[in-house]
Amino acid sequence: MMSTAYGFSKFVDLSYEKALEKVTEELKKEGFGVLTEIDVKETLKKKLDVDFKKYKILGACNPPFAYEALKSEEQIGLMLPCNVIVYENSEGKTVVAAIDPIASMQAVKNESLGKIAGEVQKKLKNVIENL
Repeated sequence: MMSTAYGFSKFVDLSYEKALEKVTEELKKEGFGVLTEIDVKETLKKKLDVDFKKYKILGACNPPFAYEALKSEEQIGLMLPCNVIVYENSEGKTVVAAIDPIASMQAVKNESLGKIAGEVQKKLKNVIENL
């Protein structure tokens, strides 16, 4: 697994389509549902008439943790849901990545969010590791 300042990712030995199926299954195992799905390739073609690589943004939500976060910080909805991306890189390899909720929550000065973010991070890391 690779990390950036704001997320973690993994190359997967799956086709783009299979990776989308597998990540959705793994998210469910960790209590997440996919609330939104943005097909970046399709959107850019439709709106700008440009060709872009296969790239989807999945808005994943774990309702109990979202509820706790919303009780702790009224405007935390600005940072929800947790984004997970699946795309083909320039070498044709499939990549799956997830936001690091700890990194995104650091901008919010609310200590009670730290525990929630830590639990969500653990679950999202499990998703990526299990692909």
